Amino acid sequence: MKLLISNDDGIFATGIRTLANTLASKGHDVSVVCPDRERSATGHGITMHRPIRAEQVPSVYHESIQAWACSGTPADCVKLALDALLDTAPDCVLSGINHGANLGNDVLYSGTVSAAMEGLLEGIPSVALSLASFHYSDFQPAADYACQLVQTLTQLDQPLLLNLNIPPITKSKIQGITVTRLGIRRYRDLFEKRIDPRGKTYYWLAGEVLEESDSELSHGLPNSLNQAQTIDFMNRFTTDVKAIKAGYITVTPLHYDLTAYSDLASLQSHLPQLLPC
Repeated sequence: MKLLISNDDGIFATGIRTLANTLASKGHDVSVVCPDRERSATGHGITMHRPIRAEQVPSVYHESIQAWACSGTPADCVKLALDALLDTAPDCVLSGINHGANLGNDVLYSGTVSAAMEGLLEGIPSVALSLASFHYSDFQPAADYACQLVQTLTQLDQPLLLNLNIPPITKSKIQGITVTRLGIRRYRDLFEKRIDPRGKTYYWLAGEVLEESDSELSHGLPNSLNQAQTIDFMNRFTTDVKAIKAGYITVTPLHYDLTAYSDLASLQSHLPQLLPC
């Protein structure tokens, strides 16, 4: 398969090198286009007001891989690859392997997920992969599972973005793979106030993760579901936050359409109508 790989951790990150080299060693035609430095938590931002530069990077990856370091965001990297750098469209776009989880509402901020989403916007099956720890560094189980997964992506009924999180444990301890819905990954944001050497005030953002509570597990389910349907849905599909703690690889299908369909009719009936002048 022809594969495009990007990330938000930068061209030299261990996660993307493990993923790209593993796929190339299996005979896939792999191209890498990713930021020239870490661009985590950039969301789906794109560069509009300055040029984007991309330089080929030799001797970092498997000898069969063409790799570019791009000055832009993760979304820029995939857009540039698809529109300017690659001769033909890839069969699949992969992003990662990210160093750190992308669970629940993390996906709204994630550069890793946004790079994969850019592939889906072009109708290409895409995968975002994240190792759910900043301290654990064995990316090989995630790369090995990606090798199995890419073979099935083109067999799906329609292109999907699959958001994968891999638990930070040895391969033998992984409990299995489960399809999940997005959970809640809330943070208590803390801005630490500091003074720089010139006497100017600045703020440093830190965040404390607040665990998902049982009362929040129905978050995000369609309002059109009745209580029985909601309970059935919750029983069939646990959240990614809960499953990763139990030692499962989580697979969550995502889409770029954020419309709250179940609220359209209700909103229409409640909006004030425009009065004639």
